[in-house]
Amino acid sequence: MSGVLVVGYGPAAHRLVERLRHHGHHGPVTVLGAEPACHRPLLTSVLAGELPPEAAVLPPPPGDTRVLLGVRAVRVDRRARAVHTDDGGVHPYDTLVLATGARPDVPRLPGVPGEGVRTVRSPADVTGLGGGSGGGPGDGPVAVLGGGVLGVETAFALRRAGREVTLVHPGPHPMDRLLDARAGAVLTARLAECGVRLYSGRHAAEYTPGKLTLADGRMAEADTLLLCTGVVPDTRLARQAGLPVRRGVVVDDRLRTGDPRVHAIGDCAEYAGQVPGLLSCAWEQAETLARLLAGQRVRHRPARTVVRLRAPGTDLAVLGPPGAPGDESVTLSDPARGRYASLTLDGGRIAGGVLLGLPRAIAAVSQLHDRDQPVPAGRLALLLGSAAPEPGRVELPDDTVLCFCNNVTRGALAAAWHEGARDLPALAAATRATTGCGTCADDVRRLCETLPTAAR
Repeated sequence: MSGVLVVGYGPAAHRLVERLRHHGHHGPVTVLGAEPACHRPLLTSVLAGELPPEAAVLPPPPGDTRVLLGVRAVRVDRRARAVHTDDGGVHPYDTLVLATGARPDVPRLPGVPGEGVRTVRSPADVTGLGGGSGGGPGDGPVAVLGGGVLGVETAFALRRAGREVTLVHPGPHPMDRLLDARAGAVLTARLAECGVRLYSGRHAAEYTPGKLTLADGRMAEADTLLLCTGVVPDTRLARQAGLPVRRGVVVDDRLRTGDPRVHAIGDCAEYAGQVPGLLSCAWEQAETLARLLAGQRVRHRPARTVVRLRAPGTDLAVLGPPGAPGDESVTLSDPARGRYASLTLDGGRIAGGVLLGLPRAIAAVSQLHDRDQPVPAGRLALLLGSAAPEPGRVELPDDTVLCFCNNVTRGALAAAWHEGARDLPALAAATRATTGCGTCADDVRRLCETLPTAAR
């Protein structure tokens, strides 16, 4: 019996094989991976010097799952139902899962790729950049190219490590695809407060070791250039196999490609015209496919998206797609105190929004958005947090994610508490909650306060 063959070993593939066993799939499972699975949300904590590089490596999958590392799939023979690898191997399958992820979108820039140029995709990329390494790349100035979510998180992380950082972004302000001008201004001020030198609306022209030259002639010292310039879905294998590909590998609500024996999940997959590129979406797809392959009758129904910035001290959440239509808008702008909120409501429910510098409002609004519940009449009180339920209260359902870095739910934390992990360090050791960016620490502390009452 050939069983399930998974090509790729990123977070989506790792989650899939873990959930396959959880849901009772007992058939053979083989994974072809070029390198060990990495939990990328923790890489910025490695950059900040808060975690060792090995902390970002995911543990081995459960059971008898066979993982073949150091091999790369080069061809899919759909007629023979087999995958050929670069070491000459041929791996048969009954069900094939493409989890090939995405590859960095490397800009065409003199000096790139080259000495001192790195991406932020694996522990090897960030090793030695966390500061305090006694000379070399761990101490010199760094330029970050690209001011999207990853670029901003990277800049904040390097500043926490004490590094001199320049952030170069071609857009009008950081995260301009998600934030309007007022939110962008608040985020820009926050970066400046943290000591990040920001060049918005500028393009890089050339990189040479020690120096990044911009198109307007300005120069930034940079012993290291970190590319945070986006990713491209890796669809090469699917194209070669003749499967339907647009921006990603096209899948239906059973995550099937044009071949019913071939599925695709994660950053390489396109469902309903969307390639979200979010870890939470990859995990959702892995969960759905695991249930399907275990014999359950389910369909993929994407949850509402939330983008959380992993940067301690900078609370930022983007709910839903930018520019979501609605019949009502609510805005709070307080740049002097680093606070901004903008919600779009449709029929009294949250269609989209941005919240910055408002942690209590983020917790309450995120719950309303996730559950598609009506917003209370006191809109301003909700945004200011005075009407917000405390994060971590027992009213939260068990599947509510409190630690987004490690996908730790309230239920998992409660289970660990009942097994004896009765404080924050013990819960962190048992579940890995708070061991990423650390922004969930207050939520977990509040949960600790409520659980003894809930247990009686």
